[in-house]
Amino acid sequence: MQFNTNNLSGYKSIKTIDAHTEGEPLRIIIDGYPEIIGNTILEKRAYLTRELDHLRQLLMFEPRGHADMYGALITKPCSIDSDFGILFMHNEGYSSMCGHGIIAAVSVAVETGALMLPAINTAIKIDAPAGLIHAYAQYDNNNNLLVSFDNVPSFVEILDQTVTIEGLGTVNYDIAYGGAYYAYVNADTLNLACTPENQQTLINAGKAIKKAVMANYTITHPIEEDLSFLYGVIFYSSKTDNKDSHSRHVCIFADGEVDRSPTGTGVSARIAILVQKEAIITQQDITIESIVGGKMTVSVQSRLNYHGKEAVIPRVSGRSFITGCHQFMLNKSDIFPTGFLLR
Repeated sequence: MQFNTNNLSGYKSIKTIDAHTEGEPLRIIIDGYPEIIGNTILEKRAYLTRELDHLRQLLMFEPRGHADMYGALITKPCSIDSDFGILFMHNEGYSSMCGHGIIAAVSVAVETGALMLPAINTAIKIDAPAGLIHAYAQYDNNNNLLVSFDNVPSFVEILDQTVTIEGLGTVNYDIAYGGAYYAYVNADTLNLACTPENQQTLINAGKAIKKAVMANYTITHPIEEDLSFLYGVIFYSSKTDNKDSHSRHVCIFADGEVDRSPTGTGVSARIAILVQKEAIITQQDITIESIVGGKMTVSVQSRLNYHGKEAVIPRVSGRSFITGCHQFMLNKSDIFPTGFLLR
């Protein structure tokens, strides 16, 4: 049989390139969206939320996606010297920053020729809701594409806080910002294994802790009200698969999503905590594992005062790989035009 997709003219079509960074998926939308209106990337995100959220649901939710799907929409640049803009999406809405998404978007752009490989130490500049991101890409001697990025100023919000959670007891946490705010919890002290088979327990605990922390502590970003919210809970553990890894992260974010990577924004905020708690020095590389064994390396590039906060500029690196090119279709009579989620 021969199938002729030209006969599908009655369908709405959205094209994507899918990739993963250290195990975490990213669905990059390359065609099928209308123009995103707004002069700034935050204005574009607001327009996306207000006018086009049904398309996020179509691509993130079942049957085309799943509860842990993650996506990115590439936009025209907003800053004078940026190369492009990017908006991130997931099962709950739109995030302010995504490290694995930056690594995947740059990797895909370079591999497909959408961006020319920059000269060594020349930044690819990206407008993200959290701020302007500087990314770097080069091939190594084995022709592997290496991508890293310098994140926005990352800082500790508060240390050594506690909440009481039914079934867990007293939970100690820190809050830090790395493009998004996270509450950090030592899984070892709670006897929580940061392993794939324990994911549902981690999801339940993460959602309960997030709810309790939000009720207990009010976050106010130094300059941007739209960023003033707790994005997720990161459990960390000293029990790693690799002796060279500093620790393992399991990030529970949005509506119970589990990050398969160590979380780019999460390792950025964690390095700010480690500067204070473990005296990590500038240019010292730290490798952090994920729940499935993916790895990201993070280091402090510089320190600064960020609107009264002692902050660092983290550099994060990881590996990304294209997994497929897709043309998603929507029939006008589809009984699930915005999809659904079972979890």
